[in-house]
Amino acid sequence: MYRVIKPFLFLLPPEAAHNLVFGLLRLAPVRSLIGRQVPSKPVILFGLEFQNRVGVAAGLDKNGKYLKALAVMGFGHIEVGTVTPRPQAGNPKPRIFRLPKDRALINRMGFPSDGADVVAKRLKRKPVGVIIGINIGKNRGTPVERAADDYLTCFEKLYEVADYFTINVSSPNTSGLRELQDKVPLTNILNAIQSANRQKPRVKPVLVKVSPDLTDEQIRDVIDVAKATGISGFVATNTTIARDHLTTSSTRVRRAGEGGLSGEPLKEKSLRVVRLLAASGLPVIACGGLSSGEDVQAAVQAGAELVQVYTGLIYAGPDVVKRLSIN
Repeated sequence: MYRVIKPFLFLLPPEAAHNLVFGLLRLAPVRSLIGRQVPSKPVILFGLEFQNRVGVAAGLDKNGKYLKALAVMGFGHIEVGTVTPRPQAGNPKPRIFRLPKDRALINRMGFPSDGADVVAKRLKRKPVGVIIGINIGKNRGTPVERAADDYLTCFEKLYEVADYFTINVSSPNTSGLRELQDKVPLTNILNAIQSANRQKPRVKPVLVKVSPDLTDEQIRDVIDVAKATGISGFVATNTTIARDHLTTSSTRVRRAGEGGLSGEPLKEKSLRVVRLLAASGLPVIACGGLSSGEDVQAAVQAGAELVQVYTGLIYAGPDVVKRLSIN
């Protein structure tokens, strides 16, 4: 069915198509037409039981509005967000651009968020049996030197409804954010989160989402901070600011402008980071350019325990979990 409607959806602006599709999927009769796409193949990680290896990357369901629809598609986990402490609109539209020849997207969303209070209330009605991660970030107006306060606020407000947290310090679409991957600010953020985490009845897994544009030395620094602060692992990777190896015309790429590139062109860059992070011994969730079972197999061979998809879902449709499933 998706093959039939996809050409019409791609005539719409990307955000309009997204809102239309997921608005329909919120309707129970529409969800019943999809049904679960894959059998359960549990994976135990971070002390949690994931029903299968394939999850939804942050960015697709920023505010936890579409959990039932995504669960019906068969995803083993759903990462909501990026959630900010206070509501914000994000960057001006248009801010998502398709590159169909490359099965890719460029986005400069800028963390549009309903805010932590609203998302926390919404997630109290989350579906049973699906692991819910929450990707958290800082508000645009918060100075970089006070970023730890924003991450800590999100953690506190969302603790009860999160199965795990991902610290987003790697999006290219919020000014100054990627500076937070440097040793000192990253240590400050993670120490603040972990100090609060250890005071809770149960310590929640905390991951860091890493940029694909870091050098090997910068990745080693991130690993050192992760081990020193006792976090649980990594998500690799966020989108890239690079525009390498695209078949889309340079004119169209320039017209899209700034933003993070996701989709198939990101695959090799992400796998490189997965390999480096996995060598640390900490678990890694692979994210970036995954669109087939072969891609997932490559990520697992690189050291990933789980995988996440976003752009692949846009291009493949609701049966993407089945496409990405491996034994």
